Amino acid sequence: MKKASPKIQRRPVHGVFLLNKPLGISSNAALQKVRWLFRAQKAGHTGALDPMASGLLPICLGEATKFSHFLLDSTKRYQTTVFLGHSTTTGDVEGEVLLEQAVPTLTEENIQNVLAQFVGDIQQIPPMYSALKKEGRPLYELARKGIEIEREARPITIYAIELLSFNENSITLDITCSKGTYIRVLGEDIAKAMGTYGHLTYLHRIQTGHFDLNPSYTIEYLESLTEAEREALLLPVFSPVDHFTKIQAPEGRAEYFSRGMESNIEHAAEAQVLVFDGERCLGLAEITDRKRLVPKRVLNLE
Repeated sequence: MKKASPKIQRRPVHGVFLLNKPLGISSNAALQKVRWLFRAQKAGHTGALDPMASGLLPICLGEATKFSHFLLDSTKRYQTTVFLGHSTTTGDVEGEVLLEQAVPTLTEENIQNVLAQFVGDIQQIPPMYSALKKEGRPLYELARKGIEIEREARPITIYAIELLSFNENSITLDITCSKGTYIRVLGEDIAKAMGTYGHLTYLHRIQTGHFDLNPSYTIEYLESLTEAEREALLLPVFSPVDHFTKIQAPEGRAEYFSRGMESNIEHAAEAQVLVFDGERCLGLAEITDRKRLVPKRVLNLE
């Protein structure tokens, strides 16, 4: 009879790990692996990468999950290669060939002229192969059955596109964009503007918000470390919002804040501030026009 695997004892681990996600696994699979290695009770990632995409996947452990949505909404930066000449069903190398068209002669000047059309505020139609839902069902489930439904274009912002290299049938780009941007769709649209079709063969995220990719922070690297060495790599719980104003709790009011209670404070009104008791972060708060410190997200770091 096969013995059951020993149950992992979860424990309160708090902080942010900047994982370099490998190719070939989902973001959720990577998240669960990191959570298992840290034996963390809670964990969440901050913006999914497809299995064919690699790179920066910030993972929030424990109380850091209370700040994860700020990274979901943040600016992202990618490096990607668009192969020209045909499109695929998924917009990337994993799909089946859909449409083909000859690639016009490429020059740096005409590529730059096309890229300039996509910088700024633009509209983008989400792909069928996405996690967006229609009546509770992810679109990718419908797409796999050959069903296509109409999708409304959504506003996104492309802050910058840099041409890194090109040859007769591909271009490699560095793209900085807003949340909600589908790089697969952007690659397809750029190819169409160049007079052909295209799909992604490479997608690598190198920045999320103010976090930069550390290439060495892989799952294999985590596996090679001791428990203490792993925890030493964690960024503070509040690091996703480290750019917010930091204040000290009014004297004698730290415990009250941790109970979710308001306090008077001599400070200008501010929508979001990080509140500390010495070096210990207590959580996120709002300071109202009436000089009241109102807890919004209280941390429990015990």
